[in-house]
Amino acid sequence: MSGRTGGRGGELRRDQGGDDRRDHRGRQRGAARARGDRGASAQAPSQRGKRSDPARTAAFDVLRQVDHSDAYANLVLPPMLRERGVRGRDAAFATELAYGTLRLRGRYDAVLSRCSSRPLAEIDAPVLDALRLGAHQLLGMRVPGHAAVSETVALVRDQIGAGPSQFVNAVLRRVSERELDAWLDELRASAPDETTALAATQSHPAWVVRALRDALTSNGYPADDLPGLLEADNVAPRVTLVVRPGLADRVEVADSVRGVDAQGGPGGRGPRPAAGRWTPTALVLPGSDPADVPGVAEGRVGVQDEGSQLVTLAMVTPTLDPDPRGASGDAADAPGERWLDLCAGPGGKSALLGALALQRGARLVANEVAPHRARLVERSVRAVRDAVEEVRTGDGRLVGEQEPASYDRVLVDAPCTGLGALRRRPESRWRRTPQDLAGLAALQRELLASALDAVRPGGVVAYVTCSPHLAETRAVVDDVLRRRDDVERLDAAAAVREVAGAGIPLADRTDVQLWPHVHGTDAMHLTLLRRR
Repeated sequence: MSGRTGGRGGELRRDQGGDDRRDHRGRQRGAARARGDRGASAQAPSQRGKRSDPARTAAFDVLRQVDHSDAYANLVLPPMLRERGVRGRDAAFATELAYGTLRLRGRYDAVLSRCSSRPLAEIDAPVLDALRLGAHQLLGMRVPGHAAVSETVALVRDQIGAGPSQFVNAVLRRVSERELDAWLDELRASAPDETTALAATQSHPAWVVRALRDALTSNGYPADDLPGLLEADNVAPRVTLVVRPGLADRVEVADSVRGVDAQGGPGGRGPRPAAGRWTPTALVLPGSDPADVPGVAEGRVGVQDEGSQLVTLAMVTPTLDPDPRGASGDAADAPGERWLDLCAGPGGKSALLGALALQRGARLVANEVAPHRARLVERSVRAVRDAVEEVRTGDGRLVGEQEPASYDRVLVDAPCTGLGALRRRPESRWRRTPQDLAGLAALQRELLASALDAVRPGGVVAYVTCSPHLAETRAVVDDVLRRRDDVERLDAAAAVREVAGAGIPLADRTDVQLWPHVHGTDAMHLTLLRRR
């Protein structure tokens, strides 16, 4: 963690007269009133010139960008740290401060509302973000209380203005009067029901809590698992690499990573990366920057959650091989398989499929509706271009009509709410609403129907979402199959066990739902279908 501060920028020159000082303070108070700040007062002279440190400033700027422009923290923060030269422990501190604050915003808002003289809705957004950063340092990080308060006050003065700094100081001092466990006990005691209590203490919107409870119980898990699932969503996942088969060796990659120290420099002998629990392609980093790993720059190695790897590998297991004779019934004339990634952006699954296609003599078409995401796919598949027939921009809903019965395997990695990756995308839980489900579910149905038209008889369609919500998983598949008589369900659980081994815990169903608290992966859903 970082507790350093910068220089004393922003002070008046010592040779200025008293009138200049009074004018300066008057301008500050006027600016504060224009921003709507209340409760402003002069600070102690020893505090007036204190500047916020770069790590906390970066975390604050990330929160502001996430709030202003709907940016994603994991896309904003790394380049910001590089541009500002924030490295090593300071970079780790900034990362935990930004991501942790975003994940636990609901918990901290519940605490702050009990410590503030104003309703949170009446606090200016930048000031509220600073309060959340301070609360996370006090209740979620090993930062001494005095440092958490003083550094946050310095951040407010430096980035917002002197006006609200005393208000922030007073609120955070009240927060610091209790330990986290005491605050959680109060939140539970004051909640009218269990859902409200879990929403506050585990920092999830109440509608998400209800949806996850329904998904768990419908997949054979007890409702008592819900707190563990919510808690797992609040734990930052370690970086997981995919070592693309045929392009790199997992042992060699692990050995190369072990020769890098914690700051990314050569010659270190830190902890060895761990092999994934379920796939032969996953490697879990102990903390190194994946950009430093040999093979990443060339695309032979990438960053991909192990659950995402598992569902991709499962759809090409040999037991699912389509009938090679096709409609003609002539096996001798059957060409190599042709695969389609219908919603390919940003390209992680396409790159893994491409590596598998190279080994199997198959060809891959990667389709993506958004041009900027199609460019990301192009970059992702650079190491497997020999297996990639085409990366194209197009509406996946039209492919079944435009190319009927043209593919042997089709992956539908459908756009969804992303409720299965809340630990990885901490801001998503605060952006999504129940109203999003209707539009997404309609799109998911159209994409799955298109995929079933695009696959040839005997071919396999994998329906995948990074969401366990029943409206985006089982309901979509059931509704599409209700309208067709040419599709059968396959045993996705058997395909997953073929990759992961018989010991992987799965519900007694043909479809598969993974869970962060059970499998240590994102909550990926997989349904496998064959067109008859």
